[in-house]
Amino acid sequence: MKERIGTVPNRGMLFIGITGGIGAGKTTVIEYIASHYPARILSADEIAKGLCRPGGACHEALRTSFSDASYWNEDGSMNRKTFTAEVFSDEEKRNRLNAIVHPAVKRYIIKEFEKEKQTGTAAYLILEAALLVEEHYDEICDELWYVYASEETRRERLMRTRGYTREKADQIMKSQLPENRFRHVCERVIDNDGSEEAMIASIRRVFDEVGRSA
Repeated sequence: MKERIGTVPNRGMLFIGITGGIGAGKTTVIEYIASHYPARILSADEIAKGLCRPGGACHEALRTSFSDASYWNEDGSMNRKTFTAEVFSDEEKRNRLNAIVHPAVKRYIIKEFEKEKQTGTAAYLILEAALLVEEHYDEICDELWYVYASEETRRERLMRTRGYTREKADQIMKSQLPENRFRHVCERVIDNDGSEEAMIASIRRVFDEVGRSA
């Protein structure tokens, strides 16, 4: 059993939002935190997928707004390949999608936060979201943390692990917030630009800082 090393003395649960650009390694950071600290993890992306499934809070609104049969499988589930290819390449459709899904995701997260605050035992509630800053999660999180990796490192990771071309990786990175914006908004930075050992040291450092300031 892995040692749990994090606490927040005399403070209660701390709600932390973790963000960063694509390829920064947010998932790796979250996995380490989940296995080494008393934290409950929420993924905005996984929540959104659940809300879009048949029976989910967004499903009927999506079926109405995106009625083309090619977007949907016979069982009523979203044809993610078609949906992603067409909707995410069209700004109007993407904005329409976001207007349905993003508020529902935030409502879900707020409910889970309130529930965890009242009945949970986790010292930390961790929210991972790519659009943490854009969707103003600073309004509900105690702190925002930024997972940093250089553009060169992120590009290499995307090409190696996802099979992206250099052009596709650069296109996605350019569509996201720049590093200086993340650093301006987020209270703490986790450096994931180097080795796993360096990443772990950076994670432990920010948790130590939280412990001292609690």
